[in-house]
Amino acid sequence: MMWQDLLEKLKHSDVKALARCISLVENEAAGYEELMELLPHNDASKIIGITGPPGAGKSTLVDALIGELIKQGKRVAVLCVDPSSPFNLGAVLGDRIRMSDWYTNPNVFIRSLATRGSIGGLHPKIIEITELVKAAQYDYVIVETVGVGQSEIEIAGLADTTVVVVVPEAGDEVQTMKAGLMEIADIFVVNKSDRPDADAFVKNLRMMLAPAFHSHSHDISIIKTIAHEQKGIDELFSAIVRHQQQCITNEKKAWLLTEKVYHLIQAKRMSDVDKKDLLEKIKKSLQQNEFNIYRLTASY
Repeated sequence: MMWQDLLEKLKHSDVKALARCISLVENEAAGYEELMELLPHNDASKIIGITGPPGAGKSTLVDALIGELIKQGKRVAVLCVDPSSPFNLGAVLGDRIRMSDWYTNPNVFIRSLATRGSIGGLHPKIIEITELVKAAQYDYVIVETVGVGQSEIEIAGLADTTVVVVVPEAGDEVQTMKAGLMEIADIFVVNKSDRPDADAFVKNLRMMLAPAFHSHSHDISIIKTIAHEQKGIDELFSAIVRHQQQCITNEKKAWLLTEKVYHLIQAKRMSDVDKKDLLEKIKKSLQQNEFNIYRLTASY
């Protein structure tokens, strides 16, 4: 496979080439590592992470945010991480119905990704896929998480700006998740803020976040939105731009990338270990009554 040809198309924002590259990486096609090695580094593309509990209106918010980015003349890619189907490991929800208005827009790319059983709640190849999208010259990459497990922690390492979406009724839930949320949130969005007690909820949220301001290098913005009416979205975009202009070092990114590289090195060094061959060696060693775990391990 001519990776160089595919890469050239990718650099020229060829949507078909991008979709194909993502599929090849997702399915670990032979030699896909070569494609990843050839990718240019692109710091101009920024990743916006959208996370929060189910039912907070993340997809509606993303749909509204796409509209705002397009209005600002930006090119945007959206990666929606959904739970896996137990039958085919594909994304259960598929491409989001709410975002259907954008499928024919040449400046918008939308792809649903299944978690494929990933413990963290994100796609196991999410780092590779975001790098592919950045290589395709999109101004912004929005990653919407499934909102369960450790996905919030992972998205904080992946994203340049992490947006945590909550609703006014989430008082107890926010209280429970407070430490984790304060740790990862760059911006809080209180969606569905036309509901009763929204103002009281925002006030309580500010009080809960007050101690965190001292440990953060920047203020955590709290934005009220009504996503299905596109209200507050321009303010959210302004807060995202403001945060990204502050040039804040994301310490969590180094940790996430360390974990990823460690895993890749581990997989590479284990690639020549055949489990069936190992089983036969252990059986033979047991029969000869000379089995020693560490001696056998040292032989590899």
